[in-house]
Amino acid sequence: MKISIITASYNYADYIEETIKSVLKQTYQDWELIIVDDGSTDNSVEIIKQYLQKDKRIKLFVHENNANKGLKETLLLGLAKAQGNWIAFLESDDIWREDYLEKKTEIIQKFPSVGLVFNDVELFGDEKKVYIHTPIFRDNHKFLMKKTYPCNMFRDFNLSNKILTFSTLMVKKDILQNTNFNTPVDKLLDWWLYIHIAHDNNFYYIPEKLTLWRMHRDSYISKNKKKTNFFLSIQAYLDVFKNHKPTFNDKCFLLFSSIHKVFNVVPKDLRLYKILAARKLKKLLGLPLKDSPLFMD
Repeated sequence: MKISIITASYNYADYIEETIKSVLKQTYQDWELIIVDDGSTDNSVEIIKQYLQKDKRIKLFVHENNANKGLKETLLLGLAKAQGNWIAFLESDDIWREDYLEKKTEIIQKFPSVGLVFNDVELFGDEKKVYIHTPIFRDNHKFLMKKTYPCNMFRDFNLSNKILTFSTLMVKKDILQNTNFNTPVDKLLDWWLYIHIAHDNNFYYIPEKLTLWRMHRDSYISKNKKKTNFFLSIQAYLDVFKNHKPTFNDKCFLLFSSIHKVFNVVPKDLRLYKILAARKLKKLLGLPLKDSPLFMD
């Protein structure tokens, strides 16, 4: 089984070499590494090119005119070039354990119905950032350990993203090819994709820290201040229901999760924000602005 690894590269010359080496050390060898550079202005491309001659499984692609097109277009280019039946993502500042691919293929072979496999993460790098993010990952791990896998996680992404980095993800290629990448928030593309994928596919969580996620000031999450977009998950669920007629239970789930977002996630003292949020939710759900008692101002 051939695995296509897609790495989006952008100005990570200080880290990309270590990322590539972690792929070369994999105990599972049937892979190709597709690196798509998104218009880097440092010497990332020069470093990557040094490895093209060392291993023919490593391939480099760039956008036309070396343009910077963002995460969505970069991943779509990588997907278009992929030859494997499964796609793994590895961000260009992260590292895999040597048995990362081997562990994933074992699960795939054992559970053929699984469409997406992900794993636990070890944080390293900037000590302050590691300290801040560790409780988030710990709580997320506790939540995931309560489930029995394989399982459907469609309703688990309503309040937060449960797969906290692309570098833990492996998914069937044909599933990705039939998934809508048109997220309204590019920096939250991962969350958008997971909700779409989860509707018709079983997920499997490996509770092992197979991915090392580097925390640093120049990271994508730091530069973009990857805060939760209040309405992204609702927009994603609504987009899914455009092509999959929602059941009564689906409608109830979406309605009550929306209410929860407005009246529990938002701090209680921010009444004006609640009012504005309620109006936005009414529009998203197609409800009249004045006549819906559940969303009265």
